[in-house]
Amino acid sequence: MATYLDLIDQVDSFPILGHDESLDIYRFQVVGVSVTLGFLLRPLADVLSELPTDWEVSHRARTVILIGGTNHAERSARVAETLHYLRGRDEHFAAVLSKWRHETFPVYGPGRQVLLSFDRCASGLFGIVTYAVHALAYTMAEGDEDPMRIWVPRRSRLRPTYAGMLDSTAAGGIATGELPFETLLRECEEEAALPPGLVRQRARAVSLVSNFTVHGTGTDSLKLLQPEFHYVYDLPLPAHVMCTQNDSEVAEFHLWSVTQVKQALANREFKPNSALVMLDFFIRHGILTPDNEPEYIDIISRLHRRLDFPTR
Repeated sequence: MATYLDLIDQVDSFPILGHDESLDIYRFQVVGVSVTLGFLLRPLADVLSELPTDWEVSHRARTVILIGGTNHAERSARVAETLHYLRGRDEHFAAVLSKWRHETFPVYGPGRQVLLSFDRCASGLFGIVTYAVHALAYTMAEGDEDPMRIWVPRRSRLRPTYAGMLDSTAAGGIATGELPFETLLRECEEEAALPPGLVRQRARAVSLVSNFTVHGTGTDSLKLLQPEFHYVYDLPLPAHVMCTQNDSEVAEFHLWSVTQVKQALANREFKPNSALVMLDFFIRHGILTPDNEPEYIDIISRLHRRLDFPTR
């Protein structure tokens, strides 16, 4: 049975103080911008050194600098060309990039400007910050000792990632050019059949959860580094409003008590970063408190860790 801190350790696995030397980290930068935009590892740095027209790799300084392109469109096009090269260059990179989504995520500079965009599947290769929204819909069962009921979906078993796991009521990545609330409206309608008008009226922005995950890829020579921010929205619903499957990404919905959700968390049934969002929900609603959780301080601090990259 997993503790709450176990769940955080699973998804917030990048070292908090300093870097793990075994990861062999390089800093990803863009020429002319003097900040680090992400982290990548030696296997990728070695391959990018084969593309000197677009990339400047320094093993001594441990930097990988995109030198191709001078604006968002040009930089994004050079990165897309690089990713296509990687797909044909190495089977391990090809396995990661086979999950091509045709959905681009922004990379922000120090002035919150979008410097370039990546296909979503490549974000972990370059360790760029990604952004997502999560809605947690709930209702109250009057007269019950455990009155809160939370709408919990099970992901389709056909999804390429975390198939069959439990999730936030509705969630999704924020693509280039989107605002968080726009993404929320879209995801709530697509995944839970909740009308935009209802969501606009009832959703409340309540928190921001962050984590930095080191993902394995099935080979010791290639790992993915994924810093993430999750915009969290509470969505209290009237008892008569139902969340129902509305696309192929969701298999089914459950309306569960807090006790049932706690058990599913302990069984590691939740998608890892969605488990963090649920813990944040428990804290904000007084379900998880300093009196009933001995690791309360560690949990709070780990749910809101600092990510030292430019952000939106």
